[in-house]
Amino acid sequence: MTQQQPVSKSTKIVATLGPATSSEEVLQQLILEGVNVARINFSHGSHEVHGTTIDTVRRIDGELGTYTAVLADLQGPKLRVGDIEGGEMMLEAGETLTVKVGTGMGKDGVVYTDYEAFAADVQPGERVLMDDGKLALTVTETNGKDEVRCDIVHGGPLRPRKGLNLPETKVSLPCITPKDAEDLEFALSKDVDWVGLSFVRHASDIVELKEKIAAAGKHAKVIAKIEKPEAIEDIDAIIDATDAVMVARGDLGVEMPMQEVPLLQKEIVTKCLDKSRPVIVATQMLESMIESATPTRAEVNDVANAVIDGADAVMLSGETSVGKYPLNAVRAMRQVIENIEAHGKVEYSERPPLHPDDERFISDSMCYNACRLARRVNAAAIVTMTFSGYTAIQVSSQRPKAKIYMFTANRRVLSQMSLVWGVFAMPYSKMVSTDHTIADIKYILYKGGKVKEGDFVIHLASMPIADAGMTNMVKLSRV
Repeated sequence: MTQQQPVSKSTKIVATLGPATSSEEVLQQLILEGVNVARINFSHGSHEVHGTTIDTVRRIDGELGTYTAVLADLQGPKLRVGDIEGGEMMLEAGETLTVKVGTGMGKDGVVYTDYEAFAADVQPGERVLMDDGKLALTVTETNGKDEVRCDIVHGGPLRPRKGLNLPETKVSLPCITPKDAEDLEFALSKDVDWVGLSFVRHASDIVELKEKIAAAGKHAKVIAKIEKPEAIEDIDAIIDATDAVMVARGDLGVEMPMQEVPLLQKEIVTKCLDKSRPVIVATQMLESMIESATPTRAEVNDVANAVIDGADAVMLSGETSVGKYPLNAVRAMRQVIENIEAHGKVEYSERPPLHPDDERFISDSMCYNACRLARRVNAAAIVTMTFSGYTAIQVSSQRPKAKIYMFTANRRVLSQMSLVWGVFAMPYSKMVSTDHTIADIKYILYKGGKVKEGDFVIHLASMPIADAGMTNMVKLSRV
């Protein structure tokens, strides 16, 4: 087995896999190029195809000695139009469109949606947006059962299976639809690391998903995708309830005024850093690279700004799933990340521990002081010994300049940590004594070229180490 590629970037890359990236050869190149998280989008594709893809990623990891996280992204209550005769229907501004509930073939000014409560939920005067907001309509009348008439405000071509957004309507669909429940069961059977929940509205949505994962006896953690106005209203409770957050700017920018999204992105990233929750910035980051071999300068700036803000990860969607240049897109993203990080532009996020009565007060104090000490002595590495990954996430959220090496006996969290900023996880189970373990780990890092002679290394561990309790020790040593 070859050793994993040297750590170069702290900000992780999430790549959506699809027809453009299904072959083993392309997947291996993506991982070598810098992909840390493989996103499986359950809005498209069959369980059989997704299962094969997950197996291929795991096989490549075994060959390369890498730990790629697998993210199962549930569709959630995503509304779509149905099939359309001829593959396209031209909507003309000023004309009307009838939306019917059912699974018929759209034609002659009529389209279908399988969202059964559509006619009951919408009211006259409310907006109906299609295809990421490119097409805009206004409801004129609904029979409350199965038919809605709309005036076309902004027209254009409507293609099959395009998204339907109702920014002014309280959608009555459950957060986990019957399709999601089936997809979740399959994803958990494949032991995915993360589960993304689309169109989160309330913290209770996250709690419901976590209960289903726990009932299945699985270890997957939950990512709350923020793309609804209701989620913004309940954002603090959602961040508290979830394990990680995704700023899903595509639907968020349709459901809310687009000019509000840039500041919302920054606010959510800041809140996540404060609460030690990994955060992904997603959607349209290098959108032009679906068709072009190079990104626009505006897209380069967008990726750079997400890195400067302190995002744990930046995400590619269509660029890698169906795009013509998936490897170019990952390479471009990695180059932007490396350049920003090389110039030390990511903000150090110092955060003192919470109240002394908090159950994690001692662990949090150790992590906080390890980061302060690392900054003071210009340490090359912060080493965390952890079973759950908690201390590694705590250290990561403070964005130290030192590399974060997580050693763990818990193999289930190794790939999970590939989503977390700056964390490089390694398996380790020799818990003889604290001093022996620290000396052994320092030697492993030195031998692997992660640290060099004279470097300062900071160690976080629990004493006595054999008890594997909460972190209660910080030690500074020199290679």
